[in-house]
Amino acid sequence: MGDAVRLRATGIGDLDVLFEHQADPVAAEMAAFPSRDRAQFDAHWAKLLVDDTVILRTVLVDGIVAGGVNSWEDDGRRLVGYWIGREHWGRGIATRALQQFVSEVGVRPLHAYVAVHNAGSIGVLRKCGFRLDRTEPDELTFVLSE
Repeated sequence: MGDAVRLRATGIGDLDVLFEHQADPVAAEMAAFPSRDRAQFDAHWAKLLVDDTVILRTVLVDGIVAGGVNSWEDDGRRLVGYWIGREHWGRGIATRALQQFVSEVGVRPLHAYVAVHNAGSIGVLRKCGFRLDRTEPDELTFVLSE
């Protein structure tokens, strides 16, 4: 737990590292989320960076970009998602980043979707106070109400 985890607003300079993280086939399989090619990724982020309803934070570990945690509106729900580069897995970084994020973002409820096979992310959500709200065959929905 010696890693110093900090959040800051995501900027254009973070995108190369965030692209590489989401392009990792092992991480994409774990998240059950398809990787985007560079053009798709850049187009998606160009929209996110100018959308005032989206909250974007870069996760820094000892000053190095380790991932991101974000929140957005979808179908009347405020969702939260995070992606940590695989080289940073297993060190409690996602948990500490999400704890900081939910403290910063006071909106409740917050909802999160996670693949049923993603035990690491399920653990992160539970440690951060999210509770299981709904179960689907391939996906779980968690909610943070307080």
